Amino acid sequence: MKKRLLAAGLACVLLTGCGPVRTPPLEQEPTAEGRAIAYVPLDDRPDNEERVIYLAESLGYTLEMPARDLYHTCLDGQPTNENGTQYGDRGALYEWVLEREAEGCDRYILFMDQLLSGGLVNSRHMTACEAVTLSDGTVLTEYELLEQLLRRLAADENNRVWLLDSVMRLAPTVGYAGFGLEEYNALRSYGMEPRTAPSGEDLPDVIRAYNTDAAGDAFSAADFGLQDAQVEEYLSARERKMELADRMLWMVGSGAEMYPDMSGENFRVLIGVDDSSEEDSIQKNEIAYLRSLLREGDALLSGVDDLAFKAVARLYLDECGWDGAAVSVQYFGGAEHLPACAYDYKPLVEIVAEHFDFFGLTDASLNAAAELEVLVLTQPADGAKKEEYCDALIAELKRNRTMHLPTILIDAGNALYGTAFHKKLTADAELGWLLSYAGALDMAIVTGTALSHGIARYAYLQGGETTEAAERAFARTLADSILKDFAYRHVVRGEVTSYAKNTLGGAGDNFWKPDIDRAALLALMERRMAEEMAPIIKNLERSNFTSSLMPYEERGWGGIATTNYRFPWDRAFEMGMDIRLGEFTEPHKAIFGIYYT
Repeated sequence: MKKRLLAAGLACVLLTGCGPVRTPPLEQEPTAEGRAIAYVPLDDRPDNEERVIYLAESLGYTLEMPARDLYHTCLDGQPTNENGTQYGDRGALYEWVLEREAEGCDRYILFMDQLLSGGLVNSRHMTACEAVTLSDGTVLTEYELLEQLLRRLAADENNRVWLLDSVMRLAPTVGYAGFGLEEYNALRSYGMEPRTAPSGEDLPDVIRAYNTDAAGDAFSAADFGLQDAQVEEYLSARERKMELADRMLWMVGSGAEMYPDMSGENFRVLIGVDDSSEEDSIQKNEIAYLRSLLREGDALLSGVDDLAFKAVARLYLDECGWDGAAVSVQYFGGAEHLPACAYDYKPLVEIVAEHFDFFGLTDASLNAAAELEVLVLTQPADGAKKEEYCDALIAELKRNRTMHLPTILIDAGNALYGTAFHKKLTADAELGWLLSYAGALDMAIVTGTALSHGIARYAYLQGGETTEAAERAFARTLADSILKDFAYRHVVRGEVTSYAKNTLGGAGDNFWKPDIDRAALLALMERRMAEEMAPIIKNLERSNFTSSLMPYEERGWGGIATTNYRFPWDRAFEMGMDIRLGEFTEPHKAIFGIYYT
């Protein structure tokens, strides 16, 4: 009977001309014009490139970036950059930042892994300091480059500079600089072993403890299937990275006597813990030492690929006079007291709490006066209750929708729900109404990704003045996150990997070793993404989004088109695409739970 009533109702809707209206996607998105941020990316993966652009534009900024070749990472066997290397051009990037300063830029987000090491991947492989040659032939040591850069930026008291760095992960990158999977597994096991506590509080004490176990005895490389030379290279890379971070932190913070002409007031430091583990690993002493040098306003948090999101959001919050918000958190799945994955170093609840502190949020989980809510799907504590966990979360999301309570959604299920959760969301929820969503790729970054986007959006709406370019950028970043997670990560990525291996005779982690038909892979991805995204895009195009908080107002999404598919690193792990939107509409109206205009 209900099905007949629904069919009759829908027929009436169509007959009266009130069907869904889809505004055609524009051929080109309007150019955003706002306050400039000079940005040196970690590398050229989507989370460090286009998604940062979207977030910045959604907050009224424009992101100025160097040419892509200057920060691109090339895996083994792939064509090198113009500088003839697999990594970024440190000298050219240094000069690019100084050019922005000469032009009067006063906002910066700078990844030190890129400026000092040529990118995140290369920072794990550099075992000694290497001189940097500038375009005029000047040669600088890495320490000279760092000090000259920071002094130049410190000279202008109007500058606001975020320096981003990472705690090196437990093992280098497979498929780069000849490094293989067997060595990765062995070094990761070696790095996960607990270390002895440092004998003192200085960095040399931390370094001396690198190769001693919890009892104070030296490790044997052979016990991990390693050669002494491999361990020496690994520890040398860690030592170099820590020494550079130490110098940076002393310059902007504790080193007033060493650097009397240097003021650190216009600098903020944000450090991310790269792939880790819950064990008392080699990172533990490094983290403790770096924390001891942080000042008020600096932070060390889980995750690296979300650092730019967090910096952009925090920069905006500071400039708009943010005084925090009361936020409710609800977990579904029962595993919130465990790490979200094997590569995180703290339980999920602790990671969320640390990010709350960073964004100035008050936990209002027991307070009915919450201004917004964070809903988190964890790994299933009971595998037999997966559907129950999903249904409970979606019921809460729909309740929030009815109450106009802004909501951030985090999928920290680590792929253990398959596609079931996303299919339920697509069928039963209004995806485009979310403040933000995160679930794609590394679980260690989902908290920072979702909160940085969601809290920044909430603060932007509180400001009361929005622009069309900012609204469209917000919609693009939300669509990008949902489409990539639902369609690519959980479905298409596996098919691309399988096709590369089983049909083309190659590998999913590098399309150049051996050199396979990349055009065929791209065609497969484009075709399958179109198929998998169709119901998700239909949901988004019938969604509304919150356009004002006081008074509460909504606008309807327009059409969505995706173009320019790409594999930035010529591997299956991540993909990029451009998103074009139609003009926004008057709010879509719900008829039988389906939104129309």
